[in-house]
Amino acid sequence: MFALNFSVNKMQNRITSLFNIQYPIIQGGMVWCSGWRLASAVSNAGGLGLLGAGSMHPEVLRGHIQKTKQATQKPFGVNVPLMYPQIEELMAIIIREKVPIVFTSAGNPELWTQKLKDAGITVVHVVSNSRFAIKSKETGVDALVAEGFEAGGHNGREETTTLCLVPQIRKAVDLPLIAAGGIGSGQAMAAMFALGAEGVQLGSRFAASVESSAHEAFKQQIVLAKEGSTHLSLKKLVPVRLLENPFYQKVNELEQNGASVEKLKELLGKGRAKKGMFEGDLEQGELEIGQVSASIHSIQPVQSIMNELVSEFNATMKSISSIQW
Repeated sequence: MFALNFSVNKMQNRITSLFNIQYPIIQGGMVWCSGWRLASAVSNAGGLGLLGAGSMHPEVLRGHIQKTKQATQKPFGVNVPLMYPQIEELMAIIIREKVPIVFTSAGNPELWTQKLKDAGITVVHVVSNSRFAIKSKETGVDALVAEGFEAGGHNGREETTTLCLVPQIRKAVDLPLIAAGGIGSGQAMAAMFALGAEGVQLGSRFAASVESSAHEAFKQQIVLAKEGSTHLSLKKLVPVRLLENPFYQKVNELEQNGASVEKLKELLGKGRAKKGMFEGDLEQGELEIGQVSASIHSIQPVQSIMNELVSEFNATMKSISSIQW
């Protein structure tokens, strides 16, 4: 276990030192939710804000990077899905704009880690199993995100829960470790630290924030979500966790009937996530969100969310420390 100073004002460990942030709390780089307003708000509140490059054309990303720089003097980063079709252009912009931190996901980190590190960029890779964690370490990444089955958006095929995944990866590698998937409270954050994580990444909780670039109609659906309202779908393509809506029902029906990959691709088409999450089409859009949405009951400003997380975390740690067997 790694040392942590449990102070309301300052938490210090390998993650806070690596990113030069106040709290080991990282905002997920979610498509259509994570623009410059959200990223800068999280960074200004003491965490690490991330821009979600997966839903941005290269020049759009450049604009968001520049606006983030204007909105915060604190460190921030960019989340880059390595399957992105214009990856060369994206990375060139990130390097040229001197983005300090990059989180990579959905691909082989060997292709870009050294190039980014040569440019002075801190590199973190998202993994869903121990095998990928070991391979990622070999490529030279600075830290890892262990993302469990509960997470929203694109997900691991193994369906390993965060509770099981974090200690497995902690045993496999000694890199600074961030837990993700199903974390929306200070209590959950404390649980992840007990398992060996040194930081947490929250997506759904920040997707429902005031500063999120998601459509208000989508935010309201997050607030209305109940237990069992999300499902891991499209496993024949790239697994993605979706809220129930008419589009999900179509996906589910096809999957139940053994639809081919081609048929599922035809249904998915293009722009489904944008249609649902950014444009607010709750009927035909893809609504990506995590299981923790069932415990999100209001749309709050980022600063309020951060205050709650820190307060809950410290209260939980104090309560646990008094337990004697």
